[in-house]
Amino acid sequence: MRTLAEPPGTCQLGVPRARRSDQPDKPGTPKTRRHSNDNWGVSGHRFYQDLAPWWPLISRVDDYAAEAGFAATLLRDANTVLELGSGGGHNAVHLKEHFALTLVDLEPDMLAESRKINPELTHIQGDMRTVRLGEQFDAVFVHDAIDYMTTEAHLRQALETAFVHTKPGGSALFVPDATAESFRPETDHGGVDGADGRAARYLSWSYDPDPDDTTTLTEYAFLLRDADGRTTAVHETHETGLYPTATWLRLLRETGFVARAVIEETDEDRPPRTLLVGLSPDGR
Repeated sequence: MRTLAEPPGTCQLGVPRARRSDQPDKPGTPKTRRHSNDNWGVSGHRFYQDLAPWWPLISRVDDYAAEAGFAATLLRDANTVLELGSGGGHNAVHLKEHFALTLVDLEPDMLAESRKINPELTHIQGDMRTVRLGEQFDAVFVHDAIDYMTTEAHLRQALETAFVHTKPGGSALFVPDATAESFRPETDHGGVDGADGRAARYLSWSYDPDPDDTTTLTEYAFLLRDADGRTTAVHETHETGLYPTATWLRLLRETGFVARAVIEETDEDRPPRTLLVGLSPDGR
């Protein structure tokens, strides 16, 4: 599945909400933190909230291996990496083989899913537009959660967040699903059966109702079958941002990065994505 990641800096769905502990973390214990200046659960998408436990059956971890592998080649000089909009942690499963990762996502329910498969990593609840961790990383990685920046102002905020968390000489990598040049209407479907007796299937339909604005729509239909055989149907509409490559490069440069576009190398049966790379100048 070509996931549409998360809204203003996130991923989406339901599980107990992470709480920030007032007690110091034990040595070697992964941390879960909540950034106090953010708005929680504002995506409005059940997909990332109460339906989150279905995520592994809708978007399989293995489906991220190739994309994460290519991203790792662009981040290869990094040791520490911050992922904004980390969602269910499926990219992190592959990237943590190469880097020390810190994960940030808007939705506590998606973070709960990520902790199941990445228990050793630090998870922080935060909005990619506003979160400030007070530390910098060798690189910042933002997968298709960036698609939920539906205005240029919000996209600029997310780029600024990446910039302030990137060490001088480091880099930031952004992986939107499409740019204005590459977007095409499409339908997709998938889903798998789980070992616990549950099963999920989905249909997605992406289109651009107004080519003159900066957004597109994706209609999602989910069929979710519980282990006892009960089946639930869910429909959602997701609005996502769409920008020309030139806009990406301009905003990256205005933020302070040295910017370039890279065409993805992929063996998957789809057009390659345009990835955006921002280099943070030395001595800034």
